[in-house]
Amino acid sequence: MKFLPAEFENQTFRRVYDEESETWWFSVVDVVQVLTQQPDALTARKYWNQLKVRLGREGSELVTDCHQLKMPAADGKLRLTDAASAQTLLRLVQSVPSPKAEPIKLWLAKVGFERMQEMADPGLSLNRARETWQKHGRSEKWIQQRMTGQETRNKLTDYWANHDIKQGEEFAILTNLIHQEWAGVSVKAHKTMKGLKDHNLRDHMSEAELIFTALAELSTRQIAEADEATGMAENSKAAKKGGAIAKQARTALEAKTGKSVVTGENFLPPGKATKALKKDGKK
Repeated sequence: MKFLPAEFENQTFRRVYDEESETWWFSVVDVVQVLTQQPDALTARKYWNQLKVRLGREGSELVTDCHQLKMPAADGKLRLTDAASAQTLLRLVQSVPSPKAEPIKLWLAKVGFERMQEMADPGLSLNRARETWQKHGRSEKWIQQRMTGQETRNKLTDYWANHDIKQGEEFAILTNLIHQEWAGVSVKAHKTMKGLKDHNLRDHMSEAELIFTALAELSTRQIAEADEATGMAENSKAAKKGGAIAKQARTALEAKTGKSVVTGENFLPPGKATKALKKDGKK
């Protein structure tokens, strides 16, 4: 999870990015405060609690689509708060009569649907990513592999989205199934090996790790397409089969080279990985 506050008309919205599920989660109370033009967060929280009760009585699924996530509170401590994806917030906005509704919908379209914007003009996204990786000292060969892998990833998630897989938790579950199958470790365990915490795992993969991740996701999509997989049960089977194909290739390469493909190598500055591992070990 990565905390990246966003601004709307001089109001700070707390939000967190889940890299595994590729989803923005926004503080519902922050949005409600602006929508209802409440003077403080406490009043906004009371309004949201009352709204949750009403929506529940009406049988709305909006409340169940919210999750409790830790976000920085006014005292600086991380506290659980109701969080929702951009899609859920758009439905919430429609439930609250407010002159701020339309501006917030436009704002959400900008910051919450960045993936859609990138699809509309992928060149801008790719150029920004390339410039960032170059500044971080990545080689052109690594950058090309990272971009190729992202294209493969996008095609897979597009398939999921069109076949009854919900963005967020279900994307993350399937991603972890694929990773566990080909790498022999979960996404979380792989990040721990590399001493990563609030980082994108793929940005710290070796060239070989990127290649096998792409192979696993490419295989998963093609198997899912061949089987016309729909829903979690069928796509979970495709995920395991796709990951298994990459696993066979990985073990064959490791047998020839005597080197493990899955490593603890990362692109963190010297000392950062060690500190991260020690900090995690204290928990």
